Formats: sequence, structure tokens, C-alpha cells
Amino acid sequence: MTISTRALGDDFPTPITDRYFEDYAAGAAYEYGHVTVDEAEIIEFARRFDPQPIHVDPAFAAAGPFKGIIASGWHTGSIMMRLFADHFLSRVASLASPGVDELRWPAPVRPGDELRLRVTVLEARASRSKPDRGIVRTRAELLNQDDQLVLHTLPMNMLRRRDA
Repeated sequence: MTISTRALGDDFPTPITDRYFEDYAAGAAYEYGHVTVDEAEIIEFARRFDPQPIHVDPAFAAAGPFKGIIASGWHTGSIMMRLFADHFLSRVASLASPGVDELRWPAPVRPGDELRLRVTVLEARASRSKPDRGIVRTRAELLNQDDQLVLHTLPMNMLRRRDA
């Protein structure tokens, strides 16, 4: 799979290779995309990581509730993470994530879907215990070509401060 994605509107004024905690402003929103998902990729991922029949068996899936193959939610999450890492998350200041508060898959991803990521910074606050970093809470949403929400999550990331 080759992924070649871009900002779909306003992006950070600071490049990802020079982005620090101070560059993440509460209320800022960004969109990135597009990734087109194909059936072979859905089946390959599912065979390795989530081998349920609705993800790997076209005949079974056609007779099931979704009327065809759908991507594993974990595959959908992996696509979101790729876009998040490629465009939103700093390459120089990221210090890992303390976790995710929520993860939902409100609609299935199907072969041929074209996905984009919308990320909104909910909160950016200095760490109370470690003054060299801050915590950024975001809402990350993956949408398909019909603007249907297929993934919603609330990740947190720790980032170094520029002056640290």
C-alpha cells in the first residue's frame, strides 16, 4: 500500500519537523486525506489480525448484516493512526500517549471507501508534574467520501515544550 496524503485546508503554520507543544492550540481543527481502502487490503489485514468471517469471507459477508466485506475496526484505527502520525503528531516533540479516552466505530468501512481524518485540539495544557512537556487532548474523526463518520476517538499525547 502506498499512502500519499495531504492537508485538506488550513494546516499548522509550523512544519511537523519543528512542531512542539506550544504549536497545538485548543480549538484548532485540521483535515488530512485521502486514503482509499480496497477489498484485498481489508482481507489481508483481517487474516493477520482480526479473522472474523465478515472481514475475510466475501460469501459469508454478503449474506450477513452488512451485505458485504467490511474492514476490521482495528484496520480503520490503523488508517486513522497513519494519517495522525503523518500529519498531526510532531516528529520532534512527541513523547508518547498516556491513552485514549474513547474509541467508536459508528459505521463500517467498505471496499472503495475514501477516508479522511479530521482532528480538533480539545485541550493543550502544561504538565503539572513535568514542566518540560504538555498534554494535548484531541478529537480524531475518520470520515468517508459521503461525510459519514466511521471512527471517533479521543486520544491524548505528551509533547515536549519548545523551550525545554
